[in-house]
Amino acid sequence: MNGDLELLLKLQSIDYDLGELERSKEYIPDMMENLRREIEESERKLGDISEALDKSRVEQREVDLELHEKQDKLKNLQQRMMAIKTNKEYDALVSEIDQIKERINDLETRAVDLMEAIEEYEKEIEGLDGQVEGIKRINKEQIASLQEQIDSVGSKINDKEKERKNLVGQVSQRVLRAYDRIRRGKGGAAVVPVKKRACGACYKALPPQKIQEIKLGQSIITCDSCGRMLIWTEDSNN
Repeated sequence: MNGDLELLLKLQSIDYDLGELERSKEYIPDMMENLRREIEESERKLGDISEALDKSRVEQREVDLELHEKQDKLKNLQQRMMAIKTNKEYDALVSEIDQIKERINDLETRAVDLMEAIEEYEKEIEGLDGQVEGIKRINKEQIASLQEQIDSVGSKINDKEKERKNLVGQVSQRVLRAYDRIRRGKGGAAVVPVKKRACGACYKALPPQKIQEIKLGQSIITCDSCGRMLIWTEDSNN
């Protein structure tokens, strides 16, 4: 293989790594924020249900208190029925008793609803407690790992840039300029393998003579269609 082309392959690998490292400086913080948001959302959901449970328990106590009061009052009114002497008093007392019975019925219905709601909230909380703890544990481990990665990005970039500088010094300036031009223009690989007798980037079929030249590797051959530099690999026939 042409010496410059071999060096360009190493350079391209370094440039790819540098690009990934630069992109990691953007997407790793986003990943960390998503993990933190997942923790917050799980805690918020648990908090909302816990708050609803507390409110239901408070209302349950209020309903029970009022229910006992109404039941006691109903007993007293029913006892007063024995001492009533006029129809007017009787009618008034019956009306009051009916109103209290209606209120007792409403309170008993509400008490059942609250009891069922409380049981459901308690079940949800029991299940969510474990889920939230699991999410917090796993996400915090991932956040710590991502933080380590982002903390090391700077030193990794410096190491790769040193490797690149060393390689650049070994490549002829003419070839290096062509490589940089292709890389900027195509926004990706400048050196690509032949695949099934076609350019591995644009898939343009290559004439037999050009394939033979690429196989020899004595000079740098470019694709007539996309302009990328072509190499022959063990998989080029597949």
